[in-house]
Amino acid sequence: MIVTWSSGFVGMRFSADYAPVYQVILWRFIALTVGLLPFVAREISRAPRSLLLRQSLIGTLAMAGYLAGVARGIQLGVPAGLAALIADMLPLGVVIISTCVFGERSPSHVWAGLAFGLAGTLVVCRDAAALGKAPAWAYCLPVAGMLSLAVATMWQQRSSARPGTLSPLSTLWLQSLVSCPVFLWLQASQGDVVPTPTIGFITSVAWTTVLATLGGWGLYWVCLRRSSSARVTSVLFLSPPVTLVWAWAMFDEPLSWLMALGTAISGLGIILIVTPDSLSRLRGAAVRTRLRE
Repeated sequence: MIVTWSSGFVGMRFSADYAPVYQVILWRFIALTVGLLPFVAREISRAPRSLLLRQSLIGTLAMAGYLAGVARGIQLGVPAGLAALIADMLPLGVVIISTCVFGERSPSHVWAGLAFGLAGTLVVCRDAAALGKAPAWAYCLPVAGMLSLAVATMWQQRSSARPGTLSPLSTLWLQSLVSCPVFLWLQASQGDVVPTPTIGFITSVAWTTVLATLGGWGLYWVCLRRSSSARVTSVLFLSPPVTLVWAWAMFDEPLSWLMALGTAISGLGIILIVTPDSLSRLRGAAVRTRLRE
């Protein structure tokens, strides 16, 4: 999940040389909507309207809200590295929302893990965290995008426990569909909707469609079905160093020992969040086994 999720930031950078970011995102969702329709039409047609409405709202928050906030902030002058750093604060946003809105209490090891994960991310992105020349309010857009995804993550994770959920593929198709009008409006307000069909543009759309959306988002929703939102999002602390490796491989950007140190610190934070839950499951399984015996 981390490898494909991180490809989205690299895809945005790659596509910026060939087309406006909103145009690439729009056609990415159009390609998904058309391409996945034959595989999901049957399930979608049989799904109850309440389920379709709920997933449409989640998709609007998760994909349209998140991507529009981050991309618009970058477009207004927020440095791309700083916008990515804010977006990678998603694990912290999820825990804060679950605590303040839903009244859930997170164990001390979760807060300690978040602190280490945040520290490691700041170390990795130290040189990317410089302020740009954007207006002050523009820095709120990546924050709003991150919080939009955090709310959608909590909602989706809670919805997975209800009976009658959509398959991950149908979920992805529906959320792509509802994102199309949002980015159609955003792109139409700034320029041409129909792009020039260059190799660079086609490659950009293909990259973000297959790797970032089918891979990153698809695996993200699958993981949320199998584990808690805190555990799944905590792994995203590894997104900055993996993104830097992508950038090194594709754009020959330098790597440093400082990045390796930050990655190790973030990894320790993830272990603190994940390991106690895993040990609890193992102990519970052992107890159940003894009871059966």
